[in-house]
Amino acid sequence: MLIILDNAESVLDPQGTNAQEIYTVVEELSQSKTICLCVTSRITIVPRHCKRPAIPALSMEAACDIFYGIYDGGGQSSIISDIIRRLDFHALSISLLATTASHNMWDYDRLAQEWDAHRTKVLRTDYNESLAATIELSLASPTFRELGPNARDLLSVVAFFPRGVNENNIDWLFPTIANRTKIFDTFCILSLAYRSNGFVTMLGPLRDYLCPKDPKSSPLLCATKERYFSRLPTRVDPDRPGSGEGQWITSEDVNVEHLLDVFTTTDVNSGDVWSACVGFMNLLYWHKPRLTVLGPKVKGLPDDHPSKPQCLVQLSWLFESVGNRVEYKQCLSHALELQREQADIHQVARTLRYLSDANRLLGLHKEGVQQATEALGIYEQLGDAAEQAECLNYLAWLLYGDKQLDAAETAAYRAIDLLPDKGDQFLVCQCQRVLGKICNSKGEREKAIDHFKIALGIASSFNWHDELLGIHYSLAKLFSKEGRFDVAHAHIERAKSHAANDSGYHLGRAMRLQAGFWYQERRLEEAKSEVLRAVEVFEKLGAAQDIVRCEELLRNIQKE
Repeated sequence: MLIILDNAESVLDPQGTNAQEIYTVVEELSQSKTICLCVTSRITIVPRHCKRPAIPALSMEAACDIFYGIYDGGGQSSIISDIIRRLDFHALSISLLATTASHNMWDYDRLAQEWDAHRTKVLRTDYNESLAATIELSLASPTFRELGPNARDLLSVVAFFPRGVNENNIDWLFPTIANRTKIFDTFCILSLAYRSNGFVTMLGPLRDYLCPKDPKSSPLLCATKERYFSRLPTRVDPDRPGSGEGQWITSEDVNVEHLLDVFTTTDVNSGDVWSACVGFMNLLYWHKPRLTVLGPKVKGLPDDHPSKPQCLVQLSWLFESVGNRVEYKQCLSHALELQREQADIHQVARTLRYLSDANRLLGLHKEGVQQATEALGIYEQLGDAAEQAECLNYLAWLLYGDKQLDAAETAAYRAIDLLPDKGDQFLVCQCQRVLGKICNSKGEREKAIDHFKIALGIASSFNWHDELLGIHYSLAKLFSKEGRFDVAHAHIERAKSHAANDSGYHLGRAMRLQAGFWYQERRLEEAKSEVLRAVEVFEKLGAAQDIVRCEELLRNIQKE
């Protein structure tokens, strides 16, 4: 005998009426050798003798079969596939969407317009069946009501964040809510949420329905926002790399970005929100370099907005991290203009320093030297030795790029002399790096290697990936010039291992350099493979100049 208990969540609710008696009957049925019992339920609690198979999401093919089986619009459309993805392949939502479209005789474009305008409100049929009704049925269950008055608000917070709530942060985010861990467990039991890669999250249609329509009106969400903001550094200059405190952003970046995207719209004049935006971009730069959806908002701020210069400076660093040097310079130039108007001499000097670096990366060394020199003059007037050392380091790199090797060497040694015996080790590391490059260009090979070794020792002790990447990259080039490609390959492989921590730009550069090594060795297949991999990286980042260099190398390889 096959017995099916379909949609059994109401009768199997552990807090429901006669729950114990019902479970006893179901358990007896499940133990009978002549009965096969099949239970479908949103509640994941089932009698102990029932096996609970994992049910995967629908495939695109199966989801389309559901939709087009109900609605025949004269052929498949990418519009429908896109909406199905946004519905997280949720079968009920797909059925309701197809039924609504069929009843209203909407074409695909009209359906897309209705979805964009009304989202899950569209998921209601003429028979008064809707996604809202099924969700509210779960929320009306005795088990959910037993959770208390905070449960619905907690669900709305889960719905607000694209990734849901990090299980490791539940106690930190919701310290005032008792039994918070149990509440989240119950959400999963009721299939209102599910666990994914350490987060408690929910399907797209549920998220859209339960998300607070006015985020500022949700006290719990606002409290959560403040908890996140408290962990974002407020100053523009980031801490030196190596600090583990900011590592949390690597898993929470999408959530924090969405939080800021919403509140920079609703609280556009709030200094706290924009300070948090600066802090977020700061952490992204050091721990997960990438562009952000907040970029256009930063650029769109009125020039008289007090937070715009800081935001532009931090945004510029993100552009630099993905190899977009033109935008790097443009953001800094705009910030400098605003800071000069505000007569903020400290920020003017700092931005001049960054702008000089942007010009170095663009090959505009003379322009960069002027800016670094102006910044140095400001810090000399202020008597700030540490900042003078920073400027001299930038100046050394610029003069090196401009082939003024003696002047570059003098600037680097002056920077080191300005620091105390146990001064800024990060700055010492950078100065030693540029001294290594200067000595290599002068043909002083042994001195160059000595400087690189000092830099390598400092960077290794702090595990500074960016510096280790640069040092191994320089050593690879040094040994390749001597024809010692075995050593050069060893260093470039180490460089690639450290580049894996960034946005991919420096990994692409390392690949291109190694492809050049293969080319010089006439190992053309390896060279072609590596340069094509580099092109893929640069295309994803939109690094046009680097793509051009790769294509030039590829043409030379193909000629051979």
